[in-house]
Amino acid sequence: MAAPVYDEIAGWYDESVRAAGSLAERVASYVLELAGEVAGQQVCDLACGQGLVARYLARRGARVTGIDLSAKLLEVARRCEEAERQGILYQRGDAQTLADVPDATFDGVVCNLALMDIPDLASTFRTAQRILRPSGWFVFSITHPCFQLPASRDPDQDDAAPEAGRYFREGFWRSGYPHGVRGKVGAYHRTLSTYLNALSDATFILERVVEPSGAGETSRRLPSETEVPKFLIIRCRKG
Repeated sequence: MAAPVYDEIAGWYDESVRAAGSLAERVASYVLELAGEVAGQQVCDLACGQGLVARYLARRGARVTGIDLSAKLLEVARRCEEAERQGILYQRGDAQTLADVPDATFDGVVCNLALMDIPDLASTFRTAQRILRPSGWFVFSITHPCFQLPASRDPDQDDAAPEAGRYFREGFWRSGYPHGVRGKVGAYHRTLSTYLNALSDATFILERVVEPSGAGETSRRLPSETEVPKFLIIRCRKG
């Protein structure tokens, strides 16, 4: 299992996510909303990073397993668990296969702002489908593929407006802006139809779609979000 690029920036990435009003925190709130009532459920935080969403789920009563490829981010997550015991189990694994996770293990799976980092989307969706129990739910968030396109600037900049073009050019790209996550680790751009067709191929049934709009403080910090959505959050169910 190759050491992922997030190992090299684990400290920086953790600080950026913890920053007050961070984008990850805001998107996580929509992920939790679509997840709904999770008390007593077995939930997998897939590609959990340093465990931001895993901790939120545990506070809501879920029995959480966080899985990530980055050993360094898992170290951060485990330190948080030691500081505040919530019963979260963290383990290292590749979201594209999860070879060590049995079939039908979880009632729900979440994946927050991570699919853009994973090369094989279809395998990841099939894996999520495999580890879910019958009628299990799957909620994921991504940067909006229609409006956050490969660009010279980083889409995580507060003042970054969407740039037109290159929507149909799928594949890996790296921002020319060196101080954001997409400048440091890059991303895989895919069209919206690729995401939706991959869900259908994995026999997921679409239930809900959210495209958050900027309002209040967000509209002051990120005025471009009042015009087009920066993120896309989807809930579906195992067919």
